[in-house]
Amino acid sequence: MSELNWQPSAGFTALRARAKVLNVIREFFATREVLEVDTPAMSQAAVTDVHLHVFSTVFVGPGYSQGQALYLQTSPEFHMKRLLAAGSGCIYQMSKSFRNEEAGRHHNPEFTMLEWYRLGFDHFQLMDEMSELLTLVLGSGKEQRFTYQHAFKQCLQLDPLTASLDELRNAGKAYNVYDVIEHEPDRDTILQLLFYVGVESQIGQDVPCFIYDFPASQAALARISPQDSRVAERFEVYFKGIELANGFHELADAKEQLRRFKADNSKRKTMALPEQPIDHHFIDALTAGFPDCAGVALGIDRLVMLATDANSLDEVIAFPTPRA
Repeated sequence: MSELNWQPSAGFTALRARAKVLNVIREFFATREVLEVDTPAMSQAAVTDVHLHVFSTVFVGPGYSQGQALYLQTSPEFHMKRLLAAGSGCIYQMSKSFRNEEAGRHHNPEFTMLEWYRLGFDHFQLMDEMSELLTLVLGSGKEQRFTYQHAFKQCLQLDPLTASLDELRNAGKAYNVYDVIEHEPDRDTILQLLFYVGVESQIGQDVPCFIYDFPASQAALARISPQDSRVAERFEVYFKGIELANGFHELADAKEQLRRFKADNSKRKTMALPEQPIDHHFIDALTAGFPDCAGVALGIDRLVMLATDANSLDEVIAFPTPRA
């Protein structure tokens, strides 16, 4: 181990720039009277999404002599939505989130997330507001917007909503991933890989690109479009090869959300992944009544990386995991 590993990987010029970005964000929401909140980093429930992997620990203390499993949150979403259901009004949070996944140029297991929710907004209005924030922080020009379907047609000459599994698999030949998906049974796994290898590199190079109307099977916590039941009211933001944000016109139907969580766990079982405890506090909050709103999560470390023209997250994080 290097004797210099005790030092921060980011220089103080970058850390000062990071502090400035955080201050700009707080001022952005203060002028809009959006309340800053602070929610727990640990929960008794976990996220069921098959693509997210959580860190867990056990609390042993008064009332929990046998131990209580706790999960580090992959985002503050569920706790923030409980605040919304309780009547908080529009809220935002900048907090640590944790994902037990890869580490590299664009990833660190512990990272800073900006998440905000706007009552009365749909996903298009939230895209408008995010565009304003990105312009303020990055000085970026007018964003591009494409539907998921249009992006696939433009970049891969393929309709992701109607193509057969064989057509999707064959599209992987042009990107040398056919051997990876040749026998893959899950349509969304194939779509996500094709999007990564065939679409991401062709969008958002000069200005941020918003991709919206994801397939309904990838809705997660978003509403299904009333205009087209094949797609969900969800968007993602890409800029210079980096996925920056993921937003939803939020699902308010508790029964449907519980059904999706259970479906996730069923899928986990078929994939030999551990089933995860469902957050019934969150389901109860939806049942009690959830306001019409849109919400989005944005990676602060990646945003600062773009704002400072850094080459990796290590340049904008004081102590990434190898030095933690």
